[in-house]
Amino acid sequence: MTRLFLAALALLVALPVALPAAAEEIGSVGYRFKWLGPNDKIVVEAFDDPDLAGITCYLARARTGGLKGMVGLAEDPPYASISCHQVGPVDAEKAEKLKSPHEVFSERASLIFKTTQVVRFYDPKRRALIYLTYTDRVIEGSPQNSISVVPVGLR
Repeated sequence: MTRLFLAALALLVALPVALPAAAEEIGSVGYRFKWLGPNDKIVVEAFDDPDLAGITCYLARARTGGLKGMVGLAEDPPYASISCHQVGPVDAEKAEKLKSPHEVFSERASLIFKTTQVVRFYDPKRRALIYLTYTDRVIEGSPQNSISVVPVGLR
């Protein structure tokens, strides 16, 4: 029984490390008026790379308003832009050992089948982290995407 409890406790401690980052909303602007419910808007969010301290990404994406948006049934457009920056010291050796590609952010863009994701790649030749954002859907995703590059450990 004690082993089972310790295993469950270890899983709970490790779980937050294994999950993609959560975004913090910085602000938003309305771009389309809706008679009922909130307006359509562009939201700017920030999240820190969950595996590498010193990197913050800013994500701007469209959110659908109206009655469906208000109750969480709307499907958000697949448009997003990303800009990632070094905001503190980055461990270059750790960056080289990171899994590539690796999902660092994911959030739903519709009730069940659509998500906006950020995937991190590492380019060892150029010593750079590349962050790609895109929206996918179970049946048909969108090729619209945006990337941001952060150089690591320049000599």
